[in-house]
Amino acid sequence: MAAPANPEDPFLVVEDLTVKFPTHDGLVQAVTDLSFTVERGKTLGIVGESGSGKSVSSMAVLGLHDPKHTRLSGSIRVDGQEIIGASEDRMRKIRGNSVAMIFQDALTALHPFYTIGDQISEGYRIHHRVSKADAKKRAIEMLDRVGIPQANRRVDDYPHQFSGGMRQRAMIAMALVNDPQLLLADEPTTALDVTVQAQILDLLQDLQREFNSAVIIITHDLGVVAELADSTMVMYGGRAVEYGATREILTHPEMPYTWGLLGSIPDVSTDSEARLVPIPGNPPSLLNPPSGCSFHPRCPHVDKVPGDLCRTTLPDLVPGDRGDNHVKRCHLANPGEIYAEEVLPEIAPDLIDPETGEMIPELAAVDPDEV
Repeated sequence: MAAPANPEDPFLVVEDLTVKFPTHDGLVQAVTDLSFTVERGKTLGIVGESGSGKSVSSMAVLGLHDPKHTRLSGSIRVDGQEIIGASEDRMRKIRGNSVAMIFQDALTALHPFYTIGDQISEGYRIHHRVSKADAKKRAIEMLDRVGIPQANRRVDDYPHQFSGGMRQRAMIAMALVNDPQLLLADEPTTALDVTVQAQILDLLQDLQREFNSAVIIITHDLGVVAELADSTMVMYGGRAVEYGATREILTHPEMPYTWGLLGSIPDVSTDSEARLVPIPGNPPSLLNPPSGCSFHPRCPHVDKVPGDLCRTTLPDLVPGDRGDNHVKRCHLANPGEIYAEEVLPEIAPDLIDPETGEMIPELAAVDPDEV
């Protein structure tokens, strides 16, 4: 029996998580030595390209990987309880109750043969001894809470009768029906139009304030992270490559991969014909990952590191130039200077003072202790 957790401790603690999948072609190294924490009432954004390990790590938190076909190591503690190695019965008590997940595609995550109300009610009845009538009442209450019009009627509809935005709201209602203390949101706004996306993000913020939940939002959209997340972890090739306060990551990134993500974001305030700055090459193979830094085959700054260090030696996750709360995995000795002098003028010229050629003072003066 786990000892009661200290309320002041992080609700989720992940330490040295490694997830591998044996296949006929070899061992897929999906996540390697991943560590992070999430406190109650705080939001962690996890960003990176497809295949970087974002969803795999979140599914590990819920114990959703088949133990017969997965090699898991490390530690995942939810409110002081160890998840890795926990029995299926114990995980059923945790899933949907203290930890819940909004899956990436609501249409495939919802069962087509059962009504929306039945699917929400089932999750509530599993963790509470209530009648079907009371569970349905709770389902209507949650659908109304997430903004479904005429919830008392729509509760008996099937998933295909809901629009994409409404299905996403129903997924959120299902995830929150038991007031979870940790919510994992995996690409919650993918394929939604910008108006519905804004409504979903506002809803998540409102519900977090109401329940003081810890939230992990998994996305490739740095705009979503900028709006929601207190801290941000950038993943590449199954590893964390940068981690810190969101404002610090977005204004003073120190890892070339993060620079590439920022450069690939369209800016609606600039010329509509302006070209994006893509990251060259392709994401690494997780069957045969590159030696050294996994980003080195795509990194335009390899020549700034002496010798073959980038190609032969995996960089440690070490404190950045602006303090211990911002860590990066990179061999560059002066990433701040390179970003300000070479990268920023290319990806965001409007942030450069035209008279001095330097970053505008308001951004350069951001204090990492205040973010």
